Amino acid sequence: MAYSDSLREPSKVLGHQEKDLKGFDDHSTESVEEAPFQETEQIVRGAGDITNLIISDEDNPELPALTFRFWVLGIGLATFGSVLSEIYYWKPQNAMVSALFQLIISYVLGNAMHYAMPSTGFWRHLNPGPFNIKEHTCITIMASTASVTATAIGIVATLDLFYGVTLNPGAAIFQTFASQLIGYGFAGLLRTLLVWPTYALFPNQLPSISLLQSMHFGGLLNRKKMKYFWIVFWAIFCWEIIPTWIFPLLTAFSVICLADNGRSAVIRNIFGAGGSNEGLGLLSFSFDWTLITQAYPLYWPLQTQVSSWIGLGFGYALMDVFQGYSRGLPFMSTALFAANGSSYDQSAILGSNHQLDPAKYAEVGPPFMTTTYAVSLLMSYASMGAAFSHILLWHWTELWEAFKGFNFLKSGQDFNDIHFQRMKVYKEVPQWWYGSLFIVSLSLAIGMAYVGINTLPWWSVLVFTVIAFILAVILGFIYAVTGFQIPTGGFVQVIAAYVHPQQPIQNMYAKMYGYNTGYQTFAMLSDLKLGQYAKVPPRATFVAQVSGTILGSIFNYVLYKSIVDAHRTDLINPIGTRIWSGWNSQEVNSAAITWGALSAELYSPGKTYFQIPLGLLYGFFAPFLLYAMHRLFPSQRIWSYLNMPIIFTYLGWLPYSVNGMWWPGLIIGLYTQWWVRTRKPRWYIKYNYLTSAALDGGSSIIYFILNFAVFGASGNAISFPTWWGNPDPSVISVDHCMANSFS
Repeated sequence: MAYSDSLREPSKVLGHQEKDLKGFDDHSTESVEEAPFQETEQIVRGAGDITNLIISDEDNPELPALTFRFWVLGIGLATFGSVLSEIYYWKPQNAMVSALFQLIISYVLGNAMHYAMPSTGFWRHLNPGPFNIKEHTCITIMASTASVTATAIGIVATLDLFYGVTLNPGAAIFQTFASQLIGYGFAGLLRTLLVWPTYALFPNQLPSISLLQSMHFGGLLNRKKMKYFWIVFWAIFCWEIIPTWIFPLLTAFSVICLADNGRSAVIRNIFGAGGSNEGLGLLSFSFDWTLITQAYPLYWPLQTQVSSWIGLGFGYALMDVFQGYSRGLPFMSTALFAANGSSYDQSAILGSNHQLDPAKYAEVGPPFMTTTYAVSLLMSYASMGAAFSHILLWHWTELWEAFKGFNFLKSGQDFNDIHFQRMKVYKEVPQWWYGSLFIVSLSLAIGMAYVGINTLPWWSVLVFTVIAFILAVILGFIYAVTGFQIPTGGFVQVIAAYVHPQQPIQNMYAKMYGYNTGYQTFAMLSDLKLGQYAKVPPRATFVAQVSGTILGSIFNYVLYKSIVDAHRTDLINPIGTRIWSGWNSQEVNSAAITWGALSAELYSPGKTYFQIPLGLLYGFFAPFLLYAMHRLFPSQRIWSYLNMPIIFTYLGWLPYSVNGMWWPGLIIGLYTQWWVRTRKPRWYIKYNYLTSAALDGGSSIIYFILNFAVFGASGNAISFPTWWGNPDPSVISVDHCMANSFS
């Protein structure tokens, strides 16, 4: 059964990027020339060129996927990744566990198992030939699925740190299972819209598939590519020791900060970037790839990056304007403060049932946010509002084709995508698998809502699950095409404030089911696309994802308990330290208090932060201006080139953690995605995404080693001797921009 001509024919699929996918991809959509993969000089101009020129459609359906090696390495690396991700959650650098990290480790270990184990007799069932791309991809998916700290664990930790509530381990883990797996049910329904078509590129998976195919496909070219990969890998592996431990000044190198040497608070606020919540990082250059990679310079499409740069540019201007309006509070922090600048004592305004006590609140007074954080929230809501109108204006056709007559529920649909066609030899996951998983998970969520403390009534779980599905459709489209994820937690909490007024804990749980489930949908859709690129049987991908989620939830919980018990004081501190920071949990708590307990007191008309939720309205109307200008002046490409949701998001991105990555990210992104792509297309096709994989993989592995060897993750920190490039943090920050106390 045909899905629709407009999404089935390759020329029309790619044509959407010039006609209907405006605002997502900057490239044109000429048809792919018939040329040998390694010989073409054609410039990569869009999703069709990437999927045909860079990603091979080679496949061997006889290769096994769910092998003994998969289970051993998948379980091991999923456990390892979930532990590491939980450690990173409590770090000031906002680092993540790269899927490439697990991909490289599993390649080494998988080949080691193949050569070390016998392959005759009974052993041939455990060692069925060389380590292959299908089992390798399944291991990567299982491990990467586990290597993200679940929102549910973040909420459990927030209850522990700021509310004195310790949930039963079983309840905490099963809540996490439920919130994660509901999103998987959504993903199954959205495959026809956000996995199988060519325009659903998922740029974040391009380095992974480039590396996987280079590792497993033969030929002289791939041998040369792997030699190049290991050179870059070991170079960054050795280099990262210098900026992260020996010479941390290189994580945020600023000539202006060095000249000021911590004397001026204004200089610190604008140019500082060396520590948690130090400053905006204007003209600060990091030479630490673990930071630079957070700008995604090597694989985000140029248009996505340009929109982010524009947002950051306006963000610098806006935050500098508000630099003088701090009300005596720190310039940057996601915590809540009292009027005198001290940490806000939220326990003093809550009753025994963790709801707002009006009498206590009248005595204590309202909390205050830092001005930068308030502006950032305003931009976050604007981004959410802009996402809705952006999709409706530019992508109504695709949405209508997917949902009219419930097309997305129908089986047997066809897409003229080269990788989709190759996947037809495998049994697809039937919709009832996803439906059953959704029903079981939703039932578990409702049941767990009444275990321990009462979180949400059953009807509220249903309401916010529906909201999550709507957001998954709208924002999943943006993520699939651009690789950019728009945060939606704030939007969900606005709704929760009206559904559950004056109840911060209920507000957090509403966010979990209204936001986290959608986030998991994005992750599963992305992994399904990687499985399609690597030609992994869909049912094997399904098993890998669900298994990784279950393991990750368990070990996230175990590590959270260990870290919070050992570093509670540092994690509650609004500023944190260079090694440990509770800024993620503080942000969860700040939003829960301001929206859950105090929405009427803070956000009602005439109140201090009334403008913040209006960002939804402001943002919703912004794309109409660009769309109108495009219709009036269709030859002026700029109006279809800009992406307002991304601009708004990055306009408010700076007031978080450290900021040394944006300027080197701009230079690298402009160089690779414009100059190299258009001037050196052969090199770009062969090596661009492989370079990203090597840099991410090498830096992730050494950062993990350093965390346990010298940064204190094992219990004891080993500081490098202090010198000019590694100053004493009790005296001045690593970039010489912030003295030991705010001025």
